[in-house]
Amino acid sequence: MIMPVPPRPPVRSRIGATRAVAIAALAGATLLAGCGDKKKEKAAATQTAAKVNKEEITVHQINFVLGQQRAMPPEQAASASRVVLERLIDQELAIQKAADQKLDRDPRVVQQIDAARREIIARAYLEKIGSGAPKPAPAEVAAYYEAHPALFKERRVYSLQEVAIEATPEQVATLQKTLSEAKTFSDFVAYLKANNIRFSGNEAVRGAEQLPLASVDQFAKMKDGQAIFNARPSGAQIVHLAASRSQPVTLQQATPAIEQFLLNERKRKLIADDMQALRGAAKIEYAGEFAADAARSPYRPASAPELPPLAAMPATLPASAVQAAPEIDVAPIDSKAASMPSDSTLDKGLKGLK
Repeated sequence: MIMPVPPRPPVRSRIGATRAVAIAALAGATLLAGCGDKKKEKAAATQTAAKVNKEEITVHQINFVLGQQRAMPPEQAASASRVVLERLIDQELAIQKAADQKLDRDPRVVQQIDAARREIIARAYLEKIGSGAPKPAPAEVAAYYEAHPALFKERRVYSLQEVAIEATPEQVATLQKTLSEAKTFSDFVAYLKANNIRFSGNEAVRGAEQLPLASVDQFAKMKDGQAIFNARPSGAQIVHLAASRSQPVTLQQATPAIEQFLLNERKRKLIADDMQALRGAAKIEYAGEFAADAARSPYRPASAPELPPLAAMPATLPASAVQAAPEIDVAPIDSKAASMPSDSTLDKGLKGLK
């Protein structure tokens, strides 16, 4: 056992005491330093996942990539780590070869690196600002739940058919009139074919929360068989409600989604307010053609996005890709229900109507 080194004597007369104490102190220090070095070497070894020539790929790099992906079951983590490691090895080989060819000095590459750096730093600042948003209180969650019955208490699952039509402005009015007079949606599609009007279509099953938020109440008022007609610059878009069924959501089920939704809204507001304050305090001077454009059309703070009447709904479009309401954790939508199209029908889209 190594005895602790005694404190340095305050008096010079005691500095020349026995050499045994000095030797013991030196030996102890050397031993401790050796232990520390071994611990560092062991820690470094355990953090190295692979070496590519002289460069190391660490476990931290693998964990960072995995952290950017969705959570996965523990039994899949090991195989996923190996997949990520192999990708990082390929990436490192490409980086080394690119450096040999001095591609890292290419002006376009340098510009892309600088743009990525700016994006990362700016995003980190905005995330820091957004992190100050307070979590909604239970009363606020309950109030949101009660204020949006179409999303929760009266939630429906919709079987929708979408038809995008190419038409001139003169044809659009005729198409709208024809749709309103048609006995069935199939009759309207037959009219399009008979008149050689170009169109494309697909089908999708959507819960209320997967619709554009601005359209939820509109669909809640619709009856099966009704359709929405939207004029577009290139023609028209028609969304037909083929069928629907009720699938309500309780407050308990909806609470996590509503909390996250309201929290995200508060974060967006905090960020928007902060950016406006920064703009107000900064001296911003437009130059060149941008100066004339800014004079004609002064900058206006960002406001709530304008939601389209209905976003395109290909069957492969995830709910997160549209401007939607809170994503609620409910039972999977059964597309084989009697009032819903079968999986084969969804795969075919509207091919049978063409």
